[in-house]
Amino acid sequence: MKKVLAIVLAMMLVLCSAAMAETVKIGVFEPASGDNGAGGKQEVLGIEYANSLTPTVEIGGTTYDVELVVVDNQSQTDKAVSAAQTLASEGVSIVLGSYGSGVSMAGGDVFAEHQIPAIGCSCTNPSVTLLCDYYWRVCFLDPFQGTVMANFAKEEKGATKAYVLTQLGDDYSTGLGFYFQQAFEALGGEVVAETFNEGNSDFTAFVTKAMNEGCDFMFAPSSTTSASLIIDQAASANVTFPVTAGDTWESSVILDAAKGKNLEVYCSTFFDEKDESSTVAAEFVSGFKGWLNANPDKMTNNGGNDIVAAVSALGFDAYNVAIEALKAAGSTDSQAVAEALPAVTLDGVTGSISFDENGDAKKDMAYIKQANNETGAFDFIKTQSVADLG
Repeated sequence: MKKVLAIVLAMMLVLCSAAMAETVKIGVFEPASGDNGAGGKQEVLGIEYANSLTPTVEIGGTTYDVELVVVDNQSQTDKAVSAAQTLASEGVSIVLGSYGSGVSMAGGDVFAEHQIPAIGCSCTNPSVTLLCDYYWRVCFLDPFQGTVMANFAKEEKGATKAYVLTQLGDDYSTGLGFYFQQAFEALGGEVVAETFNEGNSDFTAFVTKAMNEGCDFMFAPSSTTSASLIIDQAASANVTFPVTAGDTWESSVILDAAKGKNLEVYCSTFFDEKDESSTVAAEFVSGFKGWLNANPDKMTNNGGNDIVAAVSALGFDAYNVAIEALKAAGSTDSQAVAEALPAVTLDGVTGSISFDENGDAKKDMAYIKQANNETGAFDFIKTQSVADLG
């Protein structure tokens, strides 16, 4: 009888202990649907993998379980506001995301109103942090990325006349297109610039104009949904010049679109899984691939393969920055976390992370990759740093 009673008491203690466990909530503000759903899912995967490795955090001497509260901002600025409000009502201490600068800016107003700090993983438009004191980010910015691709066009591909195609009303697309045009013209190049409306599916007229205008390079920063159509229709028109964009094109969607086609497709991005110069990065790649292969649903969200997208690496880093901010704050109070965040540093898988006065990561290197039409994988072309740009 005593033995049974002891077992019952032990079980009660375990149950009480579990019931008393503290939890801290981290909001995940990403698109799981809409034009940027594919990229958003890959960014979330990096966050989830980081959470699987670091599921708890010690805050002020107490160990907390970390709960991810995931919302779908649907790649739309109006839906982003309600998604951000959901996170605020859930009492999250900090937010991660979003893939897409426009939705990040829309959510930023809500986060600022509720004094909740947000860490952008891959949102590259300067206005994300400039317009919101509660936004930080772990990626480089579009002025740098646009300049990188303009230099690639001029110096590596010998381009003299570039066709710049952007989506009207999309802050990321129009912003990056502007910075590319500005840099390319400064290098002595000529630009033909046009925009398309959201939901457009026929890019034949744009491709034809680029060819008729004598352009020898296309820069079309856009969602993966639009990008796959642009690539397909450019290949059908027998385009001979490179078709390129920025970080959103570093996706399995682009690889699938380019495979088997006679077309040069390039993009700039934040990370290369084949770069073994960093032990931290190499360990991440190995572990992440193993995690994907052990979880069929995660593999599906990654596009059906175990290719490591740069946004997954950024999501991983952003989560770990959030963990460090919680520890530094010594509190789950969102305002306390916001006050601690500017001083946080991290040796991340995408490089060393620290923040400037605007909340932007001090990063100065991009990777340029080409979609291999035969293997359906990305080939590393080169890295480009601020120093390389002169």
